Amino acid sequence: MTDANWEQTIRRFYEQEFDDSDTHGSIARMRELVSGRPEGDAEALFELAGVHDALGLEGKAIPLYRRAIETGLKGTSALRATIQLASTLRNVGDFAEAVSILELMPHAGTDEGARQAFLALALHDEGRYGDSLRVALGALIPTLDGYKRALTDYAAQLPSTFASP
Repeated sequence: MTDANWEQTIRRFYEQEFDDSDTHGSIARMRELVSGRPEGDAEALFELAGVHDALGLEGKAIPLYRRAIETGLKGTSALRATIQLASTLRNVGDFAEAVSILELMPHAGTDEGARQAFLALALHDEGRYGDSLRVALGALIPTLDGYKRALTDYAAQLPSTFASP
């Protein structure tokens, strides 16, 4: 199956077949789809992680995300898997690892805004409120027509805080 066909198959799964009220059925269908990929395929692991995550099964998604990344996931999928792993870690209360992953990852291209949004959430959950707001403003400022200089200055003046959430 070509990469384009695989992407189409996954898109169709989420648009037509995924049912968050049928955990078993959705996982079984994704397992059926990934069975057509080579054993240990990074893209298949990523999609299997994603379906577990979407169904609220974060504990099962985390090791699958890690394996997908370690197996050599490439391109946009690698960036998204890293963002999704960090978001899922945040959801299970591992704020520090989520922050670390998101701060250390490279620019996420078209998903850079998502990386910054999840980083802002994780920083907030970690009790770093000034840092959280600075990241959120940093994501917003480039989209504005005016006030960029003033908001950039105000964001830079926010204190780096660490308080218990």
